[in-house]
Amino acid sequence: MTDTYARTASTWRNWAGNVTARPARSESPASVDELADVLRRASGDGLTVKPVGAGHSFTATAATDGVLIRPDLLTGIRDIDRTAMTVTVEAGTPLKRLNAALAREGLSLTNMGDIMEQTVAGATATGTHGTGRDSASISAQIRALELVTADGTVLRCSADEHPDVFAAARVGLGALGVVTAVTLAVEPVFLLTAREEPMTFDRVTADFDQLVTENEHFEFYWFPHTGNCNTKRNNRSAGPADPPGRVGGWIEDELLSNGIFQVACSVGRAVPGAIPSIARISSRALSARTYTDIPYKVFTSPRRVRFVEMEYALPREAAVGALRELRAMVERSPLRISFPVEVRTAPADDIALSTASGRESAYIAVHLYRGTPHHAYFTAVERIMTGYDGRPHWGKIHTRDSGYLAGAYPRFGEFTAVRDRLDPGRLFTNDYLRRVLGD
Repeated sequence: MTDTYARTASTWRNWAGNVTARPARSESPASVDELADVLRRASGDGLTVKPVGAGHSFTATAATDGVLIRPDLLTGIRDIDRTAMTVTVEAGTPLKRLNAALAREGLSLTNMGDIMEQTVAGATATGTHGTGRDSASISAQIRALELVTADGTVLRCSADEHPDVFAAARVGLGALGVVTAVTLAVEPVFLLTAREEPMTFDRVTADFDQLVTENEHFEFYWFPHTGNCNTKRNNRSAGPADPPGRVGGWIEDELLSNGIFQVACSVGRAVPGAIPSIARISSRALSARTYTDIPYKVFTSPRRVRFVEMEYALPREAAVGALRELRAMVERSPLRISFPVEVRTAPADDIALSTASGRESAYIAVHLYRGTPHHAYFTAVERIMTGYDGRPHWGKIHTRDSGYLAGAYPRFGEFTAVRDRLDPGRLFTNDYLRRVLGD
């Protein structure tokens, strides 16, 4: 072990604080060669290995009592190819840094999620997505990737090179090896106009298909214990740029969505009976607004209030029925839910373990403030979602196992066959992967 990339072991916690791990050692390799050496030594010591990103997953997908690989030194852009319109980026690069760097080059990703704290590899490994009628997850924008396998081999894969690995590794769960670089499709930077508008639950569910069809990116939030929603429509614009004003943007994005919401959640956790009244006030506090800016400034939002989350992908045609059933469950139960329910969509893609694999999908995500008991709520939600052939987000709380997931994913066996070939000794396993992939 060299001082370049060695670290002493310490307790690792995810962003939400619901997952902790104490690895035997923690290392930050500075190159692909150093990473390969880390893997060989771990294997020789009989230790498992897990790469970790920014810890924004709510599952234990990155937890290990073996060797924890931190990506701190594997960051930065390797190459921008303006002919192919791709960017090759080191796997540990935070999305916020990538977005800013691309913008300086006059480039952008086509679509992204609403949080950009994750690393590129962590976001793609778990299938992080935004919302889109035609444009899919970040993983679906991958054109090639570099993977260091269990025996230290550096494997480069794409649709033309090792296509079976490429089909699996774009959402790889850290189960196939350690991703060291990702090549993503980019396009010239463009403008998006966001239109945020309150809407009733009954109207948004009645018009859901029309709203999805008529907008490039549509999503909405329903506030439990109310009939109120807040909708967001993002569409490309000829401009000019018209970002939120400094004061107005701060009031909406920081004061209301983070500062006051943090206080409301704290009060609700201490006094659950107050939550319905708080929800009614909160759902009326956000007003309609329209603004235009470059993509990452429209797609993403600051998320400073910490929470735990469950999210399921359903066939898109099942979304409204499932949401109405979820609302009825909340209304007849003693549950008190302080966080809005988020609904997004995605087109079908061709990635083996993508939640949108082979089917147009709608996502229903439920959250609770960190420290609030979530078992009863999430169990009830999961019962509804699995009744609609739901697929759980790999990085968000769920109780599904390989038996269920093998039936939910037609290409599940394809993924596990690649895993058997690349990691027969299960160097990259942990308890979470044993549950969801089997051994």
